[in-house]
Amino acid sequence: MKILEIIYEDDVLIAINKPHGLLVHRSPIAKDADEFALQLLRDQIGQRVHLIHRLDRKTSGVLLFSKKREMVKVVQALFNNKQVRKTYHAIVRGHIMKPGTLIYALEHEGKIQEATTDYVPKSYYEINYSSGRYPSSRYTFVHLSPHTGRFHQLRKHMAHLRHPIIGDRPHGCNKQNRLWKHELDIDTMLLHAAALSFTLNDKVIELKADYSPQFKKALRLLQKLNLLDRRV
Repeated sequence: MKILEIIYEDDVLIAINKPHGLLVHRSPIAKDADEFALQLLRDQIGQRVHLIHRLDRKTSGVLLFSKKREMVKVVQALFNNKQVRKTYHAIVRGHIMKPGTLIYALEHEGKIQEATTDYVPKSYYEINYSSGRYPSSRYTFVHLSPHTGRFHQLRKHMAHLRHPIIGDRPHGCNKQNRLWKHELDIDTMLLHAAALSFTLNDKVIELKADYSPQFKKALRLLQKLNLLDRRV
């Protein structure tokens, strides 16, 4: 059985660092999967747990559960009322030259929903690998803070900005995804839920998750191959 990394636990809440590729729970759209974070955590700690929020299968990082069913709606209300600070880290195509906020509605299952994301570039990279007409490829390591929690929000928002997340399918850049897979041996979507913070019953809770091995490898490669020395 896969052993999950528990990054926080108290009498009510428990959080894990979800690996890339692990489904949060059973889903009819992923019949190939036989392991799920919800069941793995339940078996690992020997008690029932209840999911508070979700992460994409391809996204790694902080995933929060409750040990008490009645607390799920309490904590979810913090998410719904935008009282939870969510920080994601990503590696995207191209150079994002300045911080910004994208307000761009998204459609899911026939519904149009408002969606807002803050983005802050942290480091710039350029490497001597070509994926098209240019002799090199450029990337930005960026921090993303969604105000809303729409389906594939960060993936769709970065694609809308024309800075798709590396390894993303179907919202990403096929040429860049092939480059990373065949030249750099990385086939992981480079999006990581790095931190969650909120206040519950006057207690400030800050959850942080370390990068996956693939994300660490990607950063090491960019730093090693970088033609630039530019940081924000």
